[in-house]
Amino acid sequence: MSRESLRREHLLDALGHAVRANQRATDQVDEAVTRLLGVNRTDGLCLDILDHRGRISAGALAEETGLTSGAITAVIDRLERAGYVRRVPDPEDRRRVLVELTEPARAIAWELFAPLAELVGELLAGYDEEQLTMLIEFQDLGRQMQERHAALLRERLRTEGQIRLSRS
Repeated sequence: MSRESLRREHLLDALGHAVRANQRATDQVDEAVTRLLGVNRTDGLCLDILDHRGRISAGALAEETGLTSGAITAVIDRLERAGYVRRVPDPEDRRRVLVELTEPARAIAWELFAPLAELVGELLAGYDEEQLTMLIEFQDLGRQMQERHAALLRERLRTEGQIRLSRS
């Protein structure tokens, strides 16, 4: 193996480790935020989606999370009781209901994530447009790979069930 291919293999390995470490750190932030909010991780995921996407239907929220319609109704009920979301009529179709974050929930989200946003802003201030574009592409590719892999794992669960280690 050439010196260049060894170097590339080492860099790819280091990148893989860095991505996994970043995912663990993100998981730690998510855990801390949901504990502060007094919600479970699924509810926290739904809050994040609503914060990012804005007002959406329960069906769209269910689709984005992979939850059933019954499960998403339970999530929305819990979050509504806690004051984090509200149901509002769809202005284009009065028969439909949309879900959105409440203003207090938006304020809490900003309070919890503003320090991170400031750190990211400082970190990225030294990056030029080309570098920022590359980072966006990397994140998009990573998301696409994770979504594809999650679909494969869900299919495996559907066809094979949970993994059971044999105890010898």
